[in-house]
Amino acid sequence: MAKRPILIHPDPRLKTEAKPVGVISDEVKRLAEDMLETMYDAPGIGLAAPQVGVLSRLLVMDCIKEEDQPPRPMVLINPVVRWTSDETNVYEEGCLSIPEQYAEVERPAEVEVTWMTLDGTEASERFDGLWATCVQHEIDHLDGKLFIDYLKPLRRQMITRKMQKLKREQARA
Repeated sequence: MAKRPILIHPDPRLKTEAKPVGVISDEVKRLAEDMLETMYDAPGIGLAAPQVGVLSRLLVMDCIKEEDQPPRPMVLINPVVRWTSDETNVYEEGCLSIPEQYAEVERPAEVEVTWMTLDGTEASERFDGLWATCVQHEIDHLDGKLFIDYLKPLRRQMITRKMQKLKREQARA
């Protein structure tokens, strides 16, 4: 396993729709392991392949935050939202590709998602709460959409300028 660098917005790869994963190869399994290590190290609760520069429909997540609970690392390959609730929730979202920037985003409170597991079987689960927000946020990444795309243009531009400044500072360091 190896940590991978996380792309920082603006980067054209973050706005590109990811391609479906065809074969679950050793390379795909290694990518999933690396992404989990990268996500936990960041620390974050979700990470999509485009965030590490791989334009494949793969995401990892683990929304367990309680110290007394065992981690629940999940790898979702080619995830598809099959159902959304009419009820919505508002969460303050952040993103590993947009560090230290947060904003309230409204999304369906519950979603049902199907995906392929690392062993090639199809899985399905209904998510709610933080899990629902996280899986929708990460699937958005696979579609080339960021949480700031839900914000008003002025706020989105302000955050983008902060990220451009951060990238310039990192390039000089």
